[in-house]
Amino acid sequence: MAEVRVQVQDQVAVLVLDNPPVNVLSRDMANRLRRAVDEAASREDIVALVVTGAGDRAFVAGADIKEFPRVMAEDGAEDLALDLDASLDALAACPKPTIAALNGVTLGGGLELALACDFRIAEVQVQLGFPEVKLGLFPGAGGTQRLPRLIGASRAKELIFCGEPISAEEAHRMGLVNRVVETGQAVQAAVGFAQVFRARSLASLALAKRAIDEGLEMTLADGIRNEAHLFGEVFRTRDAAEGVQAFLEKRAPRFTHR
Repeated sequence: MAEVRVQVQDQVAVLVLDNPPVNVLSRDMANRLRRAVDEAASREDIVALVVTGAGDRAFVAGADIKEFPRVMAEDGAEDLALDLDASLDALAACPKPTIAALNGVTLGGGLELALACDFRIAEVQVQLGFPEVKLGLFPGAGGTQRLPRLIGASRAKELIFCGEPISAEEAHRMGLVNRVVETGQAVQAAVGFAQVFRARSLASLALAKRAIDEGLEMTLADGIRNEAHLFGEVFRTRDAAEGVQAFLEKRAPRFTHR
């Protein structure tokens, strides 16, 4: 039975998508992921979320194509896309840092899921891509929107139009993944990377994330005004007062994430 298991390591919630054999992103799995994200985001003892796939074959090998004939018969593709979008949008909007630990093939809906995270750490053997065009389709859960915002329109079109996967190293060169690690090390590398957030104010990180993500949807002038507004908000937090006072007193700050 498909499930999303939640394990906590060093104040990091590791969300493990388990849908054998290759962790496809069915509607049910997307809904389970959304619930797990909401629960982890609400916990005060959690500073970051890591999303990974069960086993060593796949992070997420794509959407559940077995669902497509029924979707076609019911003319329900738009509703399916919106359902998947809702779950991935919840992940993208999580106020805490999110990291995709890519431990196997990351294709189609799996790459769309990874793109909804703030960071991506890939094992060296991982292949990433959007093969939907080979079925006469295209990515419909945010891929055509998040990918060009990350790597530029031309490179995004190449990946989506050609449908061929790329290596983790090539993905790293184009800025699609942040780090490449040895086989079997993605989760621990992600948990280790997240440790820096334990020494930061989650209140400031959440506002910085909003400034970046909202600014990408605005003109530069509007984005700068929005940044100024959120900068005003961060100055009103308890953590900002604590951080400034700690600096003046030459000591480490004691943040409460408020």
